[in-house]
Amino acid sequence: MDNVHALTGAVLVGYDGSPGARAALDWAVAEAIRLRVPLRLRYVFEWVSQVGVFAAAPAYGDGDLRAEAQAVVDEAVAGVVAAHPDLDIRGDVADGSAAGVLCEASRHARMVVLGHSGLGGFTGLLLGSVAVAVSAHAHCPVVVVRGHLPAQSSLPVWVGVDGSPESDLAVGFAFDTAARRGVPLAAIHVWEPPSSPRRGTIPRLSYDPAMMAAAERQLLGEDLAIWRDKYPQVAVTTTVVPGHAGQALVDVSRRAQLVVVGSRGRGGFRGLLLGSVSQQLMHHAACPVAVVRETPS
Repeated sequence: MDNVHALTGAVLVGYDGSPGARAALDWAVAEAIRLRVPLRLRYVFEWVSQVGVFAAAPAYGDGDLRAEAQAVVDEAVAGVVAAHPDLDIRGDVADGSAAGVLCEASRHARMVVLGHSGLGGFTGLLLGSVAVAVSAHAHCPVVVVRGHLPAQSSLPVWVGVDGSPESDLAVGFAFDTAARRGVPLAAIHVWEPPSSPRRGTIPRLSYDPAMMAAAERQLLGEDLAIWRDKYPQVAVTTTVVPGHAGQALVDVSRRAQLVVVGSRGRGGFRGLLLGSVSQQLMHHAACPVAVVRETPS
């Protein structure tokens, strides 16, 4: 199979048969049907030698391990085909670094979908480097599937907005998703109030919280204006709140069917994938999370 051709424009699922991967597959099936694009499953092994380094050419033990992995993928594909015979779906097994393999494959995919936890090659998906690496370096949006997944949902798509270029990409992705699903879009901007001065220091300049919130709301409206014009059919609500972006996003995820963020940000979303915000959202969100970034050069 020509892997590049097979992946072009497809929804790609990192799959290992774990409950998290099966939830990701269910989400990806619905998305591929909605987008009218192919669906691809990829099982990635990270083989480790006895001395604790990655083996360049692993031995499969008479092929048993690889056959077992392929059987897991084949079973998943067969299940999807039985339920959705018109969907173009294929699956394969790849060797190497899970993050590296998926990032390379993302060059040709429409999006990458991952479960919130995994087995085999995806062990510790969100506790180690794989999720961070894939979300930070993929060449397409990455969706981490979490929470309860109702077959149909009228809940809105939420998007975190902070005025950064990648935030704008996230807004575009969110509007398109909301339009395709026929649901509202809710945009949230979190701003950080000035910190209180320490004893003995010069007092901070006085500021009016109401005026600050009004200014931030105006900026949010400007960020959304072009997308409102492009997607007039999407009903939009906006929220501007002071506080911590991570907690705010986790809170809104309880009333969302998808939360969309950029992979880098400024203001309330600074360090999204490298600090506490990503950890909070990916570990505690009550719904799937989409991370959108500018395509690497």
